Amino acid sequence: MAGYPQALTVAGSDSGGGAGIQADLKTFAMNGVYGASVITALTAQNSRGVRGIHAPDPAFVALQLDAVLSDLAIGAAKTGMLFSRGIIAAAAPLLRDWGGPLVVDPVCVAASGDRLLEQDAVESLRRDMAPLAAVFTPNRHEAELLAGMTIASREDCFEACRRLLELGPRAVLLKGGHFDDAVAVTDWLALPGQEPIPLIQPRVDTANLHGTGCSLSAAIAAGLAKGLDLPAAVREAQGFLNLGLRASFQVGQGPGPLHHAAPFLQARARAEILEELLEAGRMLADLPFAAHLLPRFGGNLAAALPFAAQPSQVAAFDGGLGASQDGHVLIPGCPRFGAAPELGVRLTAAIAAGTGHAWALTLRLAENTLRGLRQGGFTVQAVEHGGAAGELRGAADDFDWDTLAALRAARTRGATPDALIDTSGDFPGPAIVLLARDSVELAEKLDALAEGAMPPADR
Repeated sequence: MAGYPQALTVAGSDSGGGAGIQADLKTFAMNGVYGASVITALTAQNSRGVRGIHAPDPAFVALQLDAVLSDLAIGAAKTGMLFSRGIIAAAAPLLRDWGGPLVVDPVCVAASGDRLLEQDAVESLRRDMAPLAAVFTPNRHEAELLAGMTIASREDCFEACRRLLELGPRAVLLKGGHFDDAVAVTDWLALPGQEPIPLIQPRVDTANLHGTGCSLSAAIAAGLAKGLDLPAAVREAQGFLNLGLRASFQVGQGPGPLHHAAPFLQARARAEILEELLEAGRMLADLPFAAHLLPRFGGNLAAALPFAAQPSQVAAFDGGLGASQDGHVLIPGCPRFGAAPELGVRLTAAIAAGTGHAWALTLRLAENTLRGLRQGGFTVQAVEHGGAAGELRGAADDFDWDTLAALRAARTRGATPDALIDTSGDFPGPAIVLLARDSVELAEKLDALAEGAMPPADR
């Protein structure tokens, strides 16, 4: 295809397939970019650690780089594991002459603790690579090493970013994955002369973190190759990484990788979700008691894509649900993704909390509904809105941090709520949000709830 964007990774090979060149090329492909590669080192590694490193002669690294840059129309590039000062010295002049947007991921130590950059190469990384970077992407430990300080607070993050900008990159992205926060991860994007910008994502509760830094920097490079500006490329890359972590899996005996193909899984599921939602709507319309349990404003029924993180990835019925004159559920519209954002943010918060729920139905907040939940043995979680998560909500208005915090607190106590009590005002009135893993469980929960909520004559 003419004009197809192209990106380059200059990094080490991971024989386990989860990081390095392998992760970068998967990331490029899933972000719609053709990927080329220059291999700076061969590693013998698996999910438990690095057993050995074999680096090619620096002249051969330079030969690879020249071969790619002299032929392909590389729109953006990234560097990862550079290993030695000799390899840095060989690669830096060619990348400088190329002059395109470069993402420098200052890979120093693997997540397993194995060193991936020789000690005498740290100064070369500072002196020769940092000034070439459109964005420098250290994690906490790399930033501490390169900035020469301990980072333990927001103020420390700002100071570290200032020191790293003095090395010459046009921007710094200080990654927040290594900071302690049970709910959110904050990456700081620093540009010269500006206060660092907080870019917040829900923290994913997974041990499968192998290759996250490689994949994030590759996704940023992919965005730049497609012509996005830096903030947009970073945000798109954050979304890709967060999705991959939610879908992550274990492939060996140690930490596994993110699921690079998660966007494909979501795309494949879209038509299936809409069909399932139509069928569930027909089921709901056939239940004579269901209309009596709906909120007076009608409510809605929603189903999420696998690993959904935003309302646009949650399908619901256009126009919501209503009640017919004979007391049955009336569904005037068709299912559409993004049709009920107020319900979508509740459901995506439940997904981020790891509850396993992917379906939601709004019910009337009334004594009979609460009685049905109690008699059905369901766990109910009230959500206090505008509390400690208010600052996070202000930074990312399309995510329900309050519900996430409440559900994570419940799970810490060993409970997985079946329903939420929501009085936020986002709905036309207070509501109960019934949660379920799938349409079958939703029907079973609704039937059990009705046993206690409805007089027998109305069922």
